Amino acid sequence: MARMLTSLLAVFALASCANDPLPLEQRFQRALDRGLRGHPGVGVSAAVIIPGEPLWTGTSGLSHDNTPVSPDMLFAIGSITKNMVAALALRLAGEGVLSLEDSLAEWLPSFPNIDGAVTIRQLLNHTSGIYQYFSDQAIWDEIERDPSRRWSHEEVLAYVHDPYFRPGEGFRYSNTNYTLLGMIIEKATESGVAAALRERFWGPLGLSNMYFAVEERIPDTIAHVWGSRGHRGRTEDLTFAPRMAHDSIVHPSGGVFSTAEDLARWADALFHGRAINQLQLDQMLDFVPISRRDGIQSQGYGLGIQHYLSDWVRGVDVYGHGGGSIGTVAYMLYLPEHGVSIAAMLNSFDGRTLHRIVRELAKLAAEHAREA
Repeated sequence: MARMLTSLLAVFALASCANDPLPLEQRFQRALDRGLRGHPGVGVSAAVIIPGEPLWTGTSGLSHDNTPVSPDMLFAIGSITKNMVAALALRLAGEGVLSLEDSLAEWLPSFPNIDGAVTIRQLLNHTSGIYQYFSDQAIWDEIERDPSRRWSHEEVLAYVHDPYFRPGEGFRYSNTNYTLLGMIIEKATESGVAAALRERFWGPLGLSNMYFAVEERIPDTIAHVWGSRGHRGRTEDLTFAPRMAHDSIVHPSGGVFSTAEDLARWADALFHGRAINQLQLDQMLDFVPISRRDGIQSQGYGLGIQHYLSDWVRGVDVYGHGGGSIGTVAYMLYLPEHGVSIAAMLNSFDGRTLHRIVRELAKLAAEHAREA
């Protein structure tokens, strides 16, 4: 009975799509416009790539004042950065620069509360058990006290407490894993993470609208961002507020800025084998099972990739990653059954609103792909 009901719902969904007289591009745009209803003063930028069809980009809402969001505006993509850094680690492993089975002790000095036996693979899939530094309120207090301060990796690691579990004995999402990974990449390449990403990925793939905070100057084409200082008070424009402390702390785990188009192009290149080879991609897609109690909307986590919950978009399998930063939230999604890549970003830290928007984009893209 349940299977029959699911099939009927799928038929009704397809019929609804088929009866919609609007072209797909206009339905995508309607999803953005409807998604922002009741949220005046903020804006969204999105891009969708469906195989064999032109790339679609769309925007809705405002950057600031009466200035609308435009497709060339940059957004901080937060933890989606982990996906790129993970791909970089796999690329370096393929070049023989490092191995995913290397231990921390082989690359870095010892640090309090960090087990030197943790492997690079365990950093990548968050099975290291290493404490999440953002769980210590003291680091947030320091950011608020001096938001212009530039932090070193070593200063960040001073906020790491006892591990959650022994390496390999569980899953716990932790930015600290990617701080350590960034330190290894810097040592292995004798360059910054930004230079390694640009040399191996962004340059060859023509992604000219991606930048890495702290290591590179971010152009002025940034969408204005909105939020409240210190999680209290009224919503205000935070675009010109000092952010070096935040950006240097999250650096290898959340430092990338991008347009929606370039982020969708990155997903398309990654999942279609133009960034790393299929063997490396298969490793990224080796998911560690996780549950809802782990605090992220996924059934599994690979190497810098989330496998979203089965009900995240009804009837659609979804890979990708989400991210948040000061006044922004973003999603990068890939629908493996249809080869569809989606990116969307909002200039307010409002994950629920963007989730509704990106879920509707994914549903429309999947319905269209089934009909094609």
